[in-house]
Amino acid sequence: MDASAELLRGADPAALLTLDGVISGLNAAMATALGRPAEQCLGRGFGDLCPASQRMSAESLVVQAARTTTVAMRVLEFPGRGGAPVACLIEARQMKDPAGDGQLVWVHALDARNDLASLLIPFRMATEAADLGLWMYSPHEHRLEWLGGLPALVALYSDSAAPLSRVMSAVHPDDREALRQLLRSAPAQSSWVRLRYLTQHEGWHQLTVQTRRIQLGYGGPERIFGVVRDDTKQEKRKKKAQAALAAERRRAKEIAEFSSALITAATEQELQQVVLTRLAATFAAAGVLFALVDEGRLRVSTDAGITMWEAEALHGISLDYPSALPEAIRTGRPQFIPDREDYIRRWPHGALLPWLARLGFDYALSITPLSETGNQPLGGWMVVYGSGYRPSLDEQTLMGTLADLAGQALRRIRLQQARVELATALQQTMLPTLPEHLAGLEVAARYRPSRDGLDIGGDWYDAFVMPDGAVALEIGDVQGHDVDAAAAMGQVRASMRGIAAHAPDPAAVLTRTNELLVTMGAARFASCTMLHIDPRDGRVTGASAGHVPVLCAHRDGSHDVRELPGGPVLGVVPDTEYREETFTLDKDSALVMITDGVVEGPGLTLEAGLQRAGTLAGAALHDGLNAEATADRILDAAVAVDHLDDVAVLVIRRT
Repeated sequence: MDASAELLRGADPAALLTLDGVISGLNAAMATALGRPAEQCLGRGFGDLCPASQRMSAESLVVQAARTTTVAMRVLEFPGRGGAPVACLIEARQMKDPAGDGQLVWVHALDARNDLASLLIPFRMATEAADLGLWMYSPHEHRLEWLGGLPALVALYSDSAAPLSRVMSAVHPDDREALRQLLRSAPAQSSWVRLRYLTQHEGWHQLTVQTRRIQLGYGGPERIFGVVRDDTKQEKRKKKAQAALAAERRRAKEIAEFSSALITAATEQELQQVVLTRLAATFAAAGVLFALVDEGRLRVSTDAGITMWEAEALHGISLDYPSALPEAIRTGRPQFIPDREDYIRRWPHGALLPWLARLGFDYALSITPLSETGNQPLGGWMVVYGSGYRPSLDEQTLMGTLADLAGQALRRIRLQQARVELATALQQTMLPTLPEHLAGLEVAARYRPSRDGLDIGGDWYDAFVMPDGAVALEIGDVQGHDVDAAAAMGQVRASMRGIAAHAPDPAAVLTRTNELLVTMGAARFASCTMLHIDPRDGRVTGASAGHVPVLCAHRDGSHDVRELPGGPVLGVVPDTEYREETFTLDKDSALVMITDGVVEGPGLTLEAGLQRAGTLAGAALHDGLNAEATADRILDAAVAVDHLDDVAVLVIRRT
């Protein structure tokens, strides 16, 4: 027998390779491992014939042996006869060609049955690198052994090896059958399965497990290996996020219902009922006092948080009385009083009010007038916060928005206007005051109701400064031209502003607003475009819910039509995830946000309307006009031609 045949003797796989990895000889066991007849293996690359998942490891093993005189070893997997892959410890070493003067590489499987642990080392290293844990199950012994991996995962198990019955007792009863199925699984790799596992000191953990059946060496035993991922923290974060989202939805729904109730109140009694039943619950307050102005004096009412005898101390006092509530109503300026000491310091006469003595030193008061500075005093509300609670700036801003709505409702009630006049006042007064003196930006807005029919509609715009300094801008249109459309518009706008205080970007605001409207079963849908712009560098992030494209006008008189990504109109399709786009608004350029009444009409297509509005905006910037004059030019052109619908224009110019 020649030397080559001697090297290929034996029942374990063996092969002779050239230094570049080409098979020059092999035994039947190696041919079986490579899955083809021996004659088809000769002259082929050893790595090319190995399973795809093992190819890189096999090639690096041969290269290492061919380039050095050292022995190289590696665990490789080959297809097994029973379907389970066979993990083999393969040795590769360089040696003289028995048939010539050259060198060959001899690769052969070692008998590792007396040292099965050596076959497990690659599995342990891989699972630890992937932040996973690893266990091995012996079907005949019904025993499970923890092999290692991520230390934090291995530490979950009190014993390094345990009978299956003990492990099964720590698995949640509802998940035990799933574990049994994993241990009875076919040789192929299983899918990931979730199991709840009770640890000795840390309680229940949410584990995700995947199994695979492997034979350890030719003639060796079969074992089932499981890789384990601990999703406990991830599940807790997910539940926390879901709870926060649910709370946000509830709060947005409460705010929307509050806004709607204020808008639709038809009498002072209804308005009083809305305030006293909803205000404290919406803002986590201890009590609310509601005051209306009658002939220069206060007429007060209260919820259960402030008793009537305490409220009577303020009932009938003059607006000129030197106290916090009359002053806020008289001047139209909100007041926040952090404690009793601050109250007495600012209004010494207030110390004579009997209800003040009831408040602890760490109670806070928030007083919001129903009318702005310069308007006729209407009334206001005083909110008492419990010990240690302080409302955020966002909550105070939102309370001011609701007070504005209550003030408008009170005006409508007291003036007893006709339906159309009431609706018109509602539409106009719900349009917000734009922020002033924005560094690097000019913002201007215009609105005009429809020409025919009821002079009301669902068009709106809004602009406000976000906590991070970005300016949020939105424009939209609620379906319809009636009182219900105006009320729905108020709900959508108030909800979006409330959601925007907690959402990171326009797409998230549209997504959550859509979820809210769909959940509420809103009768009207709304289109909307929302932008966030950073005044410092002009970075703009925008998204659209089925709304008219945004126009971008430039100083040279040109313009672009920017179709923002997004999704369908709000309130129709559940579970919609809106998309957004980020771009830069150059200096001396302007974004023009419009509703469809500006660019559509009986004699005007959308494309032609966009071209006309964009040309007007570009010409205005070329003529050196500011944002106010640019908005006027676009609005006047829309009103002059085919003006049947409501029209709204919002211009943002970067200076």
